[in-house]
Amino acid sequence: MAVGGNKVVIFSDEPGWHGKALRGAMAALSIDSQFVSLSRCAFDLARDQPEIVIPGFYQLPDAAFVRGIAAGNLEEIVIRLDILHALEILGVPVFNNGRAIERTVDKAMTSFLLRQQSIPTPRTWVCESIEHARYIAEKELNGRSALVMKPLFGSQGQGIVKLSSVDELDFHLPVASVFYLQEYLYSGSGDFRDWRVFVIAGQAVAGMQRRSKHWVTNRAQGAVCEPISHDVDLFRLAAAAASAVDVDYAGVDLMLDANGNWTVGEVNGIPAWQGLERVTGDDITRRVVDAFVAKIGGSPPYVQQDRLANRQAI
Repeated sequence: MAVGGNKVVIFSDEPGWHGKALRGAMAALSIDSQFVSLSRCAFDLARDQPEIVIPGFYQLPDAAFVRGIAAGNLEEIVIRLDILHALEILGVPVFNNGRAIERTVDKAMTSFLLRQQSIPTPRTWVCESIEHARYIAEKELNGRSALVMKPLFGSQGQGIVKLSSVDELDFHLPVASVFYLQEYLYSGSGDFRDWRVFVIAGQAVAGMQRRSKHWVTNRAQGAVCEPISHDVDLFRLAAAAASAVDVDYAGVDLMLDANGNWTVGEVNGIPAWQGLERVTGDDITRRVVDAFVAKIGGSPPYVQQDRLANRQAI
C-alpha cells in the first residue's frame, strides 16, 4: 500500500503535545490524519452490511492510531473497544489494536501474561473477596514489609496505596471491590526510582530513569526523568514484556528488586513519550510513525537506513 495520500484517524480526546507531534510526522509523509474521539463513533447496523460511523470520514480510514481512550463506565469502554475490534475485522490496521489495549489496561491480565511467559514480575494477587484479600494481607504482612494495592484500570500512579497492615487494607477498600495486591519491592536506600523503556515493533528503542522522593515514581506524580546508558539486560527484558502482551508499541516500567535483578512492574499500551524524547534527544515520534507506516504496508525513505543503526543500538 502506498503511504502518501492515506487518510488515517488518530483516536484521542485530548491530542495535546503527542497529537501535534504525530500529525506533524505523518504530514511529512503526506499522510492526512484527523483526531476523533472514540466516544463519537457509532455502529450503523441497519443495512445488509455493518458500518462504522466515524465523524469526518465518509468511508473507512486507511488505518487507525490509538492515542487515547477516555474514561467511562463499563458499557462505554466496551463499545469503544468494540469499534477498534470491528475496524480490524473490516481490514483497517489499528495501532495498538483492541486486544492489545485490553491486555495492557487491565493490570490483572498483564500480570497473568507476564507470569505465563516467565517474565520476572512482582508476586501479585487479584480477587473480589474481601476475605481473600485479608487472608493474603495477613499472610504477606507477617514478617514482610508492605503490599501495594493498585486500581485495576488506573494510570499515572493515581490511586496506588502502600499497605503495612490489615487495618490499612480495610481503610482503603477499593471502590470497584476488586483487589489487585502486589508485593512492594525495596530497591535500596536513597531516592526511589524505576525505569521506563519504550518498545516499538518488538525493539527497545530508548529508556530513562525516573527518580523521586516519593515511592510512587510516575512523572505525573513529580518524578524527575534522567537519561540512562544502554543496558542490554534491561532493554531485552522490556522487549520480552511487550512481546508477552503482543503490542505494537509500549512503555514498559521496570524496577530492581532487593537482589539487584530487573523485574517488570507494568506494560502501558497507550504510553506517553514526551518526557523520554526530551531526556534522550531521540525522535521517538518518528520511530513510532515508522512502525505505524510499516503496519499500514508502506515504508518511508528513512526507515531502511535507520534499521541497521537500531539493531546496533540494541
